[in-house]
Amino acid sequence: MSDLLERLRGRGWRMTSQRRVVAQVLDGDHVHLTADEVHARAAELLPEISRATVYNALGELVSLGEVIEVTTDGRAKRYDPNAHRPHHHLVCSGCGAVRDVHPAGNPLADLPSAERFGFTVADVEVTYRGLCPSCA
Repeated sequence: MSDLLERLRGRGWRMTSQRRVVAQVLDGDHVHLTADEVHARAAELLPEISRATVYNALGELVSLGEVIEVTTDGRAKRYDPNAHRPHHHLVCSGCGAVRDVHPAGNPLADLPSAERFGFTVADVEVTYRGLCPSCA
């Protein structure tokens, strides 16, 4: 069983066939699919699944904190099931490929007190951009 499915079962999330398929599609390393990509892949496994059902399931997964919404290109939201391990993203400026990265250090500590302007900083999002080996 996948890690995401195990976490959802542990939370008592009602596992319909549609929800199971959405969770299966999202499971894995370096998964950053748009809602349309999730729907297309889910429809290969369960042809009768509707786009609305996929959107609803994604919204529930985000609300539960089991999936993170990521925007890497300023347009389409992508859904990342790696919600329980802090990480950043590496994005190819050519093809748009997205990879999870786990750099050493604490990005919160890198922001000097004088640059916080009195804010209590709770979260940091870092996106590294460049060209993947295929696009380089």
